[in-house]
Amino acid sequence: MIIELGHFAVLLAFGLSLVQLSVPMIGASKNWSSWMQLADITAILQFVLIAFSFGTLTWAFVTSDFSVQLVAENSHSLKPMLYKVSGVWGNHEGSMLLWILILVFYGALVAVLGGNLPAPLKARVLSVQAMISAAFLGFLIFTSNPSWRLANPPLDGNDLTPLLQDPGLAFHPPFLYMGYVGLSMSFSFAVAALIEGRVDAAWARWVRPWTLLAWVTLTIGIALGSWWAYYELGWGGWWFWDPVENASFMPWLIAAALLHSAIVVEKRETLKSWTVLLAILAFSFSLIGTFIVRSGVITSVHAFANDPERGVFILGILTVAIGGALTLYAVRASKLQSNSAFSLVSRESGLVVNNLLLVVAAAVVFFGTIWPLVAEMTTGRKLSVGAPFFELAFTPFMVLLAMFLPIGAMLSWKRAQVGKTVKHLRGAMALASAVGIFIWSRETGGRMMAPVGLALAAWLVFGTLVDLGVRVRFGKIPFAQVLRRLRNLPRSDWGKSVGHIGFGLTIWGIAAVTAWEVEDIRVVNVGDSFTVAAYDFEFKSVNRIQGKNYSADLGHVTASENGKVVAQLYPEKRFYPVQRMPTTEAAIQTTLTRDLYVVLGDRQADGSWAMRTYIKPFTVWIWIGSITMALGGLLSMTDRRYRVASTARRKEPDAVPAE
Repeated sequence: MIIELGHFAVLLAFGLSLVQLSVPMIGASKNWSSWMQLADITAILQFVLIAFSFGTLTWAFVTSDFSVQLVAENSHSLKPMLYKVSGVWGNHEGSMLLWILILVFYGALVAVLGGNLPAPLKARVLSVQAMISAAFLGFLIFTSNPSWRLANPPLDGNDLTPLLQDPGLAFHPPFLYMGYVGLSMSFSFAVAALIEGRVDAAWARWVRPWTLLAWVTLTIGIALGSWWAYYELGWGGWWFWDPVENASFMPWLIAAALLHSAIVVEKRETLKSWTVLLAILAFSFSLIGTFIVRSGVITSVHAFANDPERGVFILGILTVAIGGALTLYAVRASKLQSNSAFSLVSRESGLVVNNLLLVVAAAVVFFGTIWPLVAEMTTGRKLSVGAPFFELAFTPFMVLLAMFLPIGAMLSWKRAQVGKTVKHLRGAMALASAVGIFIWSRETGGRMMAPVGLALAAWLVFGTLVDLGVRVRFGKIPFAQVLRRLRNLPRSDWGKSVGHIGFGLTIWGIAAVTAWEVEDIRVVNVGDSFTVAAYDFEFKSVNRIQGKNYSADLGHVTASENGKVVAQLYPEKRFYPVQRMPTTEAAIQTTLTRDLYVVLGDRQADGSWAMRTYIKPFTVWIWIGSITMALGGLLSMTDRRYRVASTARRKEPDAVPAE
């Protein structure tokens, strides 16, 4: 009975979304206070209802209620509790309910925390948010109902896909959806601003925290997915340029551009129409990602569904949302023009360059992702666009961004002098060049990836530190005053610096592992020894073990350096009998300077084993940098300007009761 109550809650939420999308919007246009206030109530009730529905589905998974079709298809009584819970969103229907839960959660947050918003703007924002929730609630009800019962329940379930039975994948989707769906708030603010015909510094100050929250959680979600791919799939890579990976990366790039563009609106009240367009595009790419994952038009190991009916429904949502928003933008964007001028050399111009590089990089990823589908539709030929294309086409834009970032961050608003800025950065340039020259001198194969990449990373880190030093007048005033100035810097400035340093650390890890990784593939017998790079490995044993819902061959490999054992590695080859699917559990020993990575392959006919071994320098810095970027975003979110009421707009006319 409880699962039916959850379904009824979804139906009620759908009805409330229809009220929320219409009544407050009319109230805002008529300036009727009671109609506008209805948006708060309906937004909160929607969240309560969807949270209840999600709770009933979670309960069905936790209690192994196999009369529910979704539980029978995606769970098993012997599965560990963590994976019973994560099984709720380890499928299309449950993950769609999580998607909607996060969507209405953001709406409820605006209703509760948006007391500083002008009533008409708040009503319009929540109405636009309700339009999105109504569309996806309709999608859930009519094509993806998670509450179907089975007339003849099985004795046990079909289990969750073994690759998803992992802590990284348990937490990856919620964070990813917090980012994906969180960009809906930026979209709603943008559409509401277009309807209202007004964008100013206060609007930018309201929209930026929501964009920051979405960007931070999306960063964490992408990092968790990359980390999972690295240690779980056994191929030694951390990014495959898979269509579904790209689907999360594109909105991340656009959201990063939006964050920087919103600064210009907040500080200088210019680039208004461009910022609104970015807000529309950021969520549009999230919707495109949803279509890619759930329509089946593009093949991916990460895809949830291959159902034409669902694909057509999502395509309809995507067309109406993106097409409607862009049409409204085309009609109303001219009202958002600004008279604020700035020089070709200025902070504003620097942020424009930043935006262009990020947006073009996202366009390159989009083109590479969608081109196989376009080619098949137009020519009938199946094409594959792989990592070589993306690395060749995407990397130059990131190199240019890294080169320009420290300079652009230090330029003055409105009018700047390049010579003065570069003068401050000469020390950082010298140190970064020294890093690149040192690494190049140590190279033996003539590869330029390491010296160029690591020099760029050093340039970002040192340049950011110089920016901080200039702000607090380091070396020009007593050190005690420097510390006081550092302590008093706005948290948004700290967030910017920490985020840029995190970007540099990520580049450091990517460049080092790409240039210096060593791979070894061989067949070995128990007792054999072999050497990879500077390490000696010995294959000690293989033992059969039994997990809660799997069996496994557990290998034991020792790694030595200069005769001293530095790691005991235990790679696994697992087999899940319910799904009859093998998985690989890589054994990884991580330090700050390198990973030792061993994968146990298949047993051969003669009793030997396939084994893959990697030496991966500085890989961990990829994820240290990602978490540092997310930390920078969190610091910016705690800035006082975003925690208290924003700068007041010109006083709005008092709302009137509805007649």
